[in-house]
Amino acid sequence: MTDRLRVKSVEQSIADTDEPDSRLRKDLSWWDLTVFGVSVVIGAGIFTVTASTAGNITGPAISVSFIIAAIACGLAALCYAEFASTVPVAGSAYTFSYATFGEFVAWIIGWDLILEFSVAAAVVAKGWSSYLGEVFEFAGATTRLGPITLDWGALLIIGFVTVLLATGTKLSANVSLAITVIKVGVVLLVVIVGAFFIKAANYTPFIPPAEAGGEAGRSLDQSLFSLITGAEGSSYGWYGLLAGASIVFFAFIGFDIIATTAEETKNPQRDVARGIMATLGIVTVLYVAVSLVLTGMVHYTELRAAGENANLATAFAANGIDWAAKVISIGALAGLTTVVIVLVLGQTRVLFAMSRDGLLPRPLSKTGPRGTPVRITVLVGALVAIAASVFPVGNLEEMVNIGTLFAFALVSAGVIVLRRTRPDLKRGFRVPFVPWLPLAAIAACLWLMLNLTGLTWVRFLGWMALGLVLYFFYGRHHSMLGRGMTDISARRTG
Repeated sequence: MTDRLRVKSVEQSIADTDEPDSRLRKDLSWWDLTVFGVSVVIGAGIFTVTASTAGNITGPAISVSFIIAAIACGLAALCYAEFASTVPVAGSAYTFSYATFGEFVAWIIGWDLILEFSVAAAVVAKGWSSYLGEVFEFAGATTRLGPITLDWGALLIIGFVTVLLATGTKLSANVSLAITVIKVGVVLLVVIVGAFFIKAANYTPFIPPAEAGGEAGRSLDQSLFSLITGAEGSSYGWYGLLAGASIVFFAFIGFDIIATTAEETKNPQRDVARGIMATLGIVTVLYVAVSLVLTGMVHYTELRAAGENANLATAFAANGIDWAAKVISIGALAGLTTVVIVLVLGQTRVLFAMSRDGLLPRPLSKTGPRGTPVRITVLVGALVAIAASVFPVGNLEEMVNIGTLFAFALVSAGVIVLRRTRPDLKRGFRVPFVPWLPLAAIAACLWLMLNLTGLTWVRFLGWMALGLVLYFFYGRHHSMLGRGMTDISARRTG
């Protein structure tokens, strides 16, 4: 390592996985990884975000927005696949950054991933709770306790997920497979049944004319790109199409969680790349098909009239297909279950890696007899449960997006750096056309970030500032690498 950057070598990262008290069990195949990927990616995005974005931002052109987002994800996915096959260690982008840019950047990206996973898990848990009431036809899964409104539906799903993940990762994969089969079947139902109710007139205009901005056009609710360029607004038109790509990017979030499970994969050099690319291929085809059916079944103005409550069931109800609307609600409930499972899984693995490195309290990284980080799993479950069941969690998809895009850009840059600094490393998968393809991934991620709202940028910078304070007051002084404890025996006595 260098004292200035505190770069943790790839060899040391891999050696740390053999530490007896914090060793993860290798149970997963490429198929398990694909199940995890599809189970988290097909969820809140397709069941909720698609309809509201088509109605308020893009119109029928949302299918193009999905393709743009998929291209950005695909470029970043190749970079993730190379890193995960080279450094098969828990922690995903955090671990990769530690081996290339050093400890400071690793902390930044780890703190960023905490934002991505924890906020997403809380938001999706509340969405699960609302669908629970819809499926079983009661008025909301909430209870008033004095000044606090307890969302017991969100508490229920987080409690279930916490117990499941603490029991074992392989069991979680099997449960995710069973539920994923259900929700993929529901998505296929949407495409097949909905195709019979498509009206060509609903695709016109394909890209609706941009709306006049007025005062809202200069507010922080406008995309940063349109603010910088002085455009009137980012609803409809070409600005809307680009802003829509940045929003529906939320529907793709999750494939990077596959990289967090590399340490638990039987053959990570081969299987991580397979799992990532299979996931993206499956979900991209399904998303484009669903978006074309959705905007063909109802005019985008009808979706707009439904506001933020617009979802896939809205289109079927508008066409009098009430039975299908009910089935979609059940599928959404199942779908959001697996999303919460994998988001909490990703969060625990990032915190596990950070605590094993000493940037967070090391006792948290201790694993149980089943080879799972029980302490961290319970801690994450408790914190997410509190956030989802007690606090009013708003529509924070964009906060999740900006954190994820930032991580994608750093991982893509890391591929270029590691190719130059460590060309000798064994790589189970190699990104083609380096450095041009990683540079294209960086550009695509930054472009999507620019099309998020100014308010999202303000919140993101505030979160990162808090992370810097924690690093300089705790993480830097407790870092195992900074203390020179770079072998396992030293860590045991430290």
